[in-house]
Amino acid sequence: MDLKDSTSEGSMGSLQPSSIQIFANTSTLHGIRHVFVYGPVTIRRLLWTLAFVGSLGLLLVESSDRVAFYFSYQHVTKVDEVVANSLVFPAVTICNLNEFRFSRLTTNDLYHAGELLALLDVNLQIPNPHLADPAVLAILQEKANFKQYKPKVFNMQEFLARVGHDLKDMMLYCKFKGQECTHEDFKTHLPDNWSWTEVSWVQLTVCSG
Repeated sequence: MDLKDSTSEGSMGSLQPSSIQIFANTSTLHGIRHVFVYGPVTIRRLLWTLAFVGSLGLLLVESSDRVAFYFSYQHVTKVDEVVANSLVFPAVTICNLNEFRFSRLTTNDLYHAGELLALLDVNLQIPNPHLADPAVLAILQEKANFKQYKPKVFNMQEFLARVGHDLKDMMLYCKFKGQECTHEDFKTHLPDNWSWTEVSWVQLTVCSG
């Protein structure tokens, strides 16, 4: 093979389309075949490149905005209002995580219900005193001193009414049909050695510290 033949073969190899050009000319993506064309760079090719890149950038911006909107979990709430002359309210249960007031406990309460309250063990001794607050521990030790103590009759219902939380102290605001209400508009029930406050005729907003 002479030099003329090798030069001719090199020229033919440089005219072969690249893989990106083959893909662009077979793709249905609009405008891409005008960007990756055979031959030298022309003004028409540059204009198509600018239009394609600009359109692609605008698509990415809009798509990212829609994706961000989707992950913001927007929702629409539909409310139907119905006018009623009278409303019947269900019973409302008010639960306080601090079931009993420590300041109201007496020596007799601890003697009969100290283990139930997890303040004393089966031997009427304070469990893990090193974990208690010093001020609270001092009061508990004073009330749990059963030396020469003669226990009295213990009534669970009286205990709950006295040591449990008072609705008068818990209620900060109450209003129904434009009229203010108080704790006297509620009645208390004690089923199964427990207590809750049931609404008699008012709607209640309660905040308790």
